[in-house]
Amino acid sequence: MFNIVLLEPEKPPNTGNIGRTCVATNTRLHLIEPLGFQITDKMLKRAGLDYWDKLDVTVYECLSDFFEKNPEAVGRMYMATTKSRKTYADVQYRDGDYIMFGKESAGIPEELLLEYEKTAVRIPMYDDTRSLNLSNAVAIVLYEALRQQQFRGLEEKGNLHRLQWKGERLADDDNGNKVQGTEKQN
Repeated sequence: MFNIVLLEPEKPPNTGNIGRTCVATNTRLHLIEPLGFQITDKMLKRAGLDYWDKLDVTVYECLSDFFEKNPEAVGRMYMATTKSRKTYADVQYRDGDYIMFGKESAGIPEELLLEYEKTAVRIPMYDDTRSLNLSNAVAIVLYEALRQQQFRGLEEKGNLHRLQWKGERLADDDNGNKVQGTEKQN
């Protein structure tokens, strides 16, 4: 399981989208205060987080509180920043790694980046583009880490709801229920 760490996120919709991505990928979400919003039922609904109860999320008072409660993160932390010299695809992610993203208005403080220079990563962008939306950046880097793990634990294929893929048919299981099957080749 991967860990996404948001350092002082400011916008509820971004955190909501990231939370949804974490639920969909069985990823832990760590939120480091101060937050630019309150985690209340009203705010969660506004951010579209009606699935918040399915999210593995922890809120920390500050950065030192996070590291105190997650000492293994010190040696397993990647810092996602526009300032890095290497890209997010240049590293080998391992199950259990932490990937930190900074707040929307300022990113991760440079003092912290210097401590993690070897594990700072960036998403390549055209010319003088300042940055990507935070939730998009999280999805890009997280899915690269998951790809490197062969998407272990995630659904391998999707199914149509009303129709069938060509070459597949509905078959009866042992209880007489219709299930997706594959036509046999002769």
